[in-house]
Amino acid sequence: MCQINTDPMKSQVGYLDVVVPPDILDYPTSTDMVVREGSNVSFRCAATGSPVPTIAWRREAGEAIPLGNGQEVPTVEGSTFNITKVNRLHMGPYLCIASNGVPPSVSKRIMLIVHFPPMIWIQNQLVGAYEGQQITLECHSEAYPKSINYWTKDNGIIISQGAKYEPIMVDNAYKVHMKLTIRSVGPSDYGSYKCVSKNSLGDTDGTIKLYHIPSPSTPQKLVTTTIIPTNKPTNKDVVKQRGRQKEPTSNLSTNEIFFPETAKER
Repeated sequence: MCQINTDPMKSQVGYLDVVVPPDILDYPTSTDMVVREGSNVSFRCAATGSPVPTIAWRREAGEAIPLGNGQEVPTVEGSTFNITKVNRLHMGPYLCIASNGVPPSVSKRIMLIVHFPPMIWIQNQLVGAYEGQQITLECHSEAYPKSINYWTKDNGIIISQGAKYEPIMVDNAYKVHMKLTIRSVGPSDYGSYKCVSKNSLGDTDGTIKLYHIPSPSTPQKLVTTTIIPTNKPTNKDVVKQRGRQKEPTSNLSTNEIFFPETAKER
């Protein structure tokens, strides 16, 4: 209060409002979490500041947050954020953001790791190939922790890189695209192939059957002969010969006609 001792006395009251930017507390704010798929998860974020900060949650990469009721939202408001029956789609980094209108806003990164046993999807379980063809078999695997992935044949022996086979694994987070290229398919290559995926929580496999199909048909040449007359008898020749028909001389012309060769039975 400011006061002047006059007659009458004069005074004026002023207010000082101290603002403090937000700050996130280490406790009880959540840290990185590792959970099994199907568990319930609860994030907490505590912050101080003046005015009291508001808390918002979002995913670091900006993806929508899947909720338990099937809906997806870009952000969740509140100091507590719950996920019921967490699944692999929830996995990734989350940001707790505290703001109160006093710059700067602050955030904390919390990593959610979801563990689950391997699962395999196969788009084509029956694949046909003719002898001499190069063919690629494909499987899709999901697992976390990251899985060990490989291919085997009927005898259970692991297929390794070589002149005949080329196994390729393409990783993307918890997903793996498994490919097996077989060069110049031969009779011994037909049969069942397994793509196998294992981690600390379990293992699984999928089977693809490679079967024989006939080779593509090749055109077969068939030669035909066409007779083309080179001279034609005149009316005068006909009178002289009194009705005797003269055989015309001819040149032979050959034409090539292509017919598809039917596939031979094996």
